Amino acid sequence: MLSLYVPGDSIVHRLPAGTKLLMLFAGSIALFAVSGIPVHAGELLAVAGLYRVARLPWRETLHQLRPALLFLVPIFLFHVFLTDWVLGLETVLRIVVLLALAVLVTLTTRLSDMIDVIERVARPLRHAGINPSKVGMMLSMVIRFVPLMMREAQEILEAQRARGLDRSAIALLGPLLIKTLKMADDLSDAIEARGYDAQSVAPIWRRWSRTGRTTNAS
Repeated sequence: MLSLYVPGDSIVHRLPAGTKLLMLFAGSIALFAVSGIPVHAGELLAVAGLYRVARLPWRETLHQLRPALLFLVPIFLFHVFLTDWVLGLETVLRIVVLLALAVLVTLTTRLSDMIDVIERVARPLRHAGINPSKVGMMLSMVIRFVPLMMREAQEILEAQRARGLDRSAIALLGPLLIKTLKMADDLSDAIEARGYDAQSVAPIWRRWSRTGRTTNAS
């Protein structure tokens, strides 16, 4: 996700990240609240119109959708043989529209803006002892680690293939786990060396108890 953002000055690009994420959330609920192949086909055309407005390259869009679209064929065949092809087509259309909306938001929104929105949404959780800045940092690290983990897994597979070893989940997971723990340890040392010290947040009930003890002591 770090390199998926496509710069632009369209109306879709200029919409606030919070508005786009809220529209994605509402649209995903609406997709499953309505039914009918013509309705979902119209929704797909509307999303395609948004891509046109955003002036996004179709090659990049199809590249992001291609891995997920491969799963749609078995889903459709499952419904064809076990339920009804109409239901299968409707299900596939729902998934395509939802994925297209998600990719649209991803391609037109900076990752930093999305993290800022998540931190603002998480602010009420401070009363439960959850630090929003730590939530944002955690999400940033998770998103950063995903492509790194995929790259490490690919390098391990290539090394095993060069040695003539057969593909094995255990042979892959072992080195990958060691590399992951090593990266996590290095990241922890780097954060500590830079003096990162996020402000701790106490739950509201703990603050109440402290206030009560202070009052009684007085």
